[in-house]
Amino acid sequence: MARGGINKAIVQKARQALLARGEHPSIDAVRIELGNTGSKTTIHRYLKELDAQQPTLAADKPGMSEALANLVSQLAQQLVEEGDARIEAAQNVFDHEKAALQGELQAIQQALATLQQQHQIQAEALAGESAQLATTRSTLQTEQTRNATLNQAVGELNLRLNDKDEQIQSLEDKHQHARDALEHYRTATREQREQDQRRHEAQVQQLQVEVRQLQQSLIVKQDELTRLNRDNERLLVEARQVQRERQALQDQQAQQAQEIKTLMASLAQSLGAREELLRQNQVLGQQVEQGAGEQRQQQQVIEQLQAQVEQRDAELDALKAKEQASDRAEAEQTGLPTHP
Repeated sequence: MARGGINKAIVQKARQALLARGEHPSIDAVRIELGNTGSKTTIHRYLKELDAQQPTLAADKPGMSEALANLVSQLAQQLVEEGDARIEAAQNVFDHEKAALQGELQAIQQALATLQQQHQIQAEALAGESAQLATTRSTLQTEQTRNATLNQAVGELNLRLNDKDEQIQSLEDKHQHARDALEHYRTATREQREQDQRRHEAQVQQLQVEVRQLQQSLIVKQDELTRLNRDNERLLVEARQVQRERQALQDQQAQQAQEIKTLMASLAQSLGAREELLRQNQVLGQQVEQGAGEQRQQQQVIEQLQAQVEQRDAELDALKAKEQASDRAEAEQTGLPTHP
């Protein structure tokens, strides 16, 4: 700790300590001995006073001549004066350098303050960057984990892709065999279809001839049935008329009992005609039923023939649909456009 102040006794004690160690008691050495305390001007003044007292002490020593003592005193005085001049010049230089250094120190302090402010800003930015870096590192670790997973998935997909390539190659070989078999099947199917179509067309033509014949027969039977129906209607009208006349006769018989004998012959004749008409009506009814039965049989035959024609048409349509499906399947396998 710096002392409160120095005095001549303290400076003399420091000077004697330096002399005792064989060192020159300069101002800086004395100040260092005093613990870097005291003004150099004060120390220089005390040293000058102590040096001024030194000739008196030397004169007291026995054997020293007065001329030598004067010479030593002059030399000491000159040395002190030169030392003081040098000290004063050094002090001026020191003060000037101190002022310059203080200015530089102030500029440096200002620059330091600016740098500290910049350092604080950079520290805050660095903290933000550190946080962002931590987030980036976390994201990077996540992405690295995800990348490892993706790499593993890619490896698995490559293995699966190789398996798929092998399967595709096997399928292509099978497809080629199937295409060859399909071509052979198509050739055989086309020939079979052409034969079936020719046979079907011949059967259709034959059935159409039979249908036309049956239709003509049906037209004739329908004409006969129409004629029989007209005769039956006429006989029915006559029978109703006879019945009405008989009813009238019966009424007249109840009212005219006396004319019974005369009308018996007429009644017997009328009854005979009625029986004949009934017999004819019965015969006509049988003929009508027989004609209706034949018509039903002919209608059944026509329906059977029409069913056979429809069945043949359905088989032909099925063959055409099968051929079109086969063509489409071949086109899908070969990648060629389909034809309707």
